[in-house]
Amino acid sequence: MKIAIGCDHGGIALKDVILPLLEKMGHQVDDQGTNSNVSVDYPLFAKTVCNLVADNTCERGILICGTGIGMSMAANRNPKIRAALCTEMFSARMSREHNNANVLCLGARITGPGLAEEIVRIWLNTDFAGDRHLRRIEMF
Repeated sequence: MKIAIGCDHGGIALKDVILPLLEKMGHQVDDQGTNSNVSVDYPLFAKTVCNLVADNTCERGILICGTGIGMSMAANRNPKIRAALCTEMFSARMSREHNNANVLCLGARITGPGLAEEIVRIWLNTDFAGDRHLRRIEMF
């Protein structure tokens, strides 16, 4: 699967943990930055990643900031994006199974690296259930 990933300065350390995990899992990663601790504006990175997902250049996206809140708010401004801020594994599974989330948002200051890796694994390995859930998504 081709996955776009992006972060702001608050998410750089967690992105550095997630990138090798994605590669180890056999995914192709399109890293949209940032690549330093210098303060940047998270909406720019959210927009870039979401555009790659929305135009089907990438199948899914992962966005990381300090809390994940800003990234999720920015991501969900795109009508083709269903971004889910997940801080634990059950929400990660449900965001895919019931909501067909195509962007995962993580908070580097909220979720530790070990838990974040588990969230990413579950999120990437959970299929959309379809059926009544598809009907509901189409109501957006």
